[in-house]
Amino acid sequence: MPKKVLAIYDVPAITELLSRLLTTHGFIIMTANSSEDGIAITRKELPDVVILDQRVPGMDNWQVCHQIRQFSSVPILIFSVFDNPAMVASALDAGADDYLVKPVPDAVLIAHLNTLTRRAEMNKGNKLTTQTILISN
Repeated sequence: MPKKVLAIYDVPAITELLSRLLTTHGFIIMTANSSEDGIAITRKELPDVVILDQRVPGMDNWQVCHQIRQFSSVPILIFSVFDNPAMVASALDAGADDYLVKPVPDAVLIAHLNTLTRRAEMNKGNKLTTQTILISN
């Protein structure tokens, strides 16, 4: 089954480029060009992974991560031009699952998305197994 990716990015041309790239690799892509729209789409559409740009109109990406974490455990990948260890640590502490510094080769981005969605699927399976074990005991 194709994985749904939400790209929250401030530049519509970049979301279009990401959309074309990810579609060719079998992903279903949704886009938002503001933090508020991205949070609303995450809540409504339940993507399998969120790509969040460092600079998005509305809230900063830390606030977006906190907002999404209040209702979802969807993997969040921060996509940034800033290669600053303190910034990476802050993003991960805010709830992001991964952090990539642009530019990123297409194959690396796809590999990270596949890894994040695979882990999320495994976690869902583990929760189901744990619940099933608890119920059957």
